[in-house]
Amino acid sequence: MRLHPGIGPADLERLTSRFVAPLDVAPHVAGAAVDLTLVDVSTDPAGVELDLGTPIDATPEQSGGRCFTAAAHISAAARARRDLLAEVLGAEGLVNYPTEWWHWSHGDRYWALVTGAGHALHGPVLDPSPEVTAAEVAA
Repeated sequence: MRLHPGIGPADLERLTSRFVAPLDVAPHVAGAAVDLTLVDVSTDPAGVELDLGTPIDATPEQSGGRCFTAAAHISAAARARRDLLAEVLGAEGLVNYPTEWWHWSHGDRYWALVTGAGHALHGPVLDPSPEVTAAEVAA
């Protein structure tokens, strides 16, 4: 809170969670989610990112809402690339988090909600070492 004087703990957690998911729901740290884009391997040097409408991790404010997967104001090429990601990754059972075109998951809580699964397959795992307690991890 030193960097944001005057903001309460609840507001700070809400703002922070836009960039780092809380451990109790974090799909990335559970191995259940990936952030990805498409690159052109024929370029020199190889791996130039293709336009998908915004950079990865663009916020709604920075991107004018174009970070949303279904955003209307992106180029036809960016739309086609997003649609390709949806077709290929969806066919493999991954689901997209609709506020981030780049975020895809399988087995986390959001995946369970979208697919109707009875429960998530992946979640946080506590370090079993005796010197770390659950209370310390939650703090």
